[in-house]
Amino acid sequence: MKRFALICVALVAFVVATVSSAGWILGHPVQAKIGDAPVDLNAHAVTFKSNSGSNVHGWWCPAESSRGAVLLLPGIRANRLSMIDRARFLSRAGYSVLLIDFQATGETKGEHITFGWKESQDVLAAVNFIRASEPNARIGIIGSSLGGAAALLAVPPLQVNAIVLEAVYPTIEIATRNRLQNYFSVFGRLMKPLLLCQLHLRLGISPNDLRPIDHIAAVHCPLLIISGASDRNTRSGDTKMLFSAANSPKDLWLVANAGHVDLHRAASAEYESRVLAFLNKM
Repeated sequence: MKRFALICVALVAFVVATVSSAGWILGHPVQAKIGDAPVDLNAHAVTFKSNSGSNVHGWWCPAESSRGAVLLLPGIRANRLSMIDRARFLSRAGYSVLLIDFQATGETKGEHITFGWKESQDVLAAVNFIRASEPNARIGIIGSSLGGAAALLAVPPLQVNAIVLEAVYPTIEIATRNRLQNYFSVFGRLMKPLLLCQLHLRLGISPNDLRPIDHIAAVHCPLLIISGASDRNTRSGDTKMLFSAANSPKDLWLVANAGHVDLHRAASAEYESRVLAFLNKM
């Protein structure tokens, strides 16, 4: 019995340590030296202040005869480099483009990644930057995963003309459950409270602060909501749940055979066709 008790204690300690480490890794800053922008983007390095407490770094790619401006928002632990291919096809189509590093990623300083909470302030600051740069431009947003969540969590709600949401979690509880089940099967449900409680301990926020589904009805511009049909992190049912809560006009696209990946890379031609058709109507 003593041996059994020691095994149980060791197992519990291992689980707690594993989940605690996962929380630290997910929220730990991912700083990187970005370097110069690709020459073909005709980009200018820019920096602007955000109420997240950070100076946001990015690239502004103005078009000569702009059809509008598009803000590109990367996913968790990613930076503006992950959005270069999107920036290229949007620039070719005549759009001005702003690519940014969220707080605590890339060249933008920050203490913690906050899963969309502080990052929502970076989105508001980026929209204000575009308005100051092109006062008459119609503004679209493409937000991938955390980037899309940050766009929805913005307070006050964004006043833009079109938003593309890619693989956006409806609630942090669902996002956490999915990922833990992916790695630990049915035991993941038991570990979820241990991971979620770290939101308050590490970031000073609660799961109720990270519910994009509660904010999407405040968005009154057209929405294109996309996810991979085989995505195990943001599952098709999660995406449909978010879609159901959104106002019209709205469109849904589940990308065949795609997981929680770069959806542009997974279906490049169709992605560009659908996104351009959507943005051209803004």
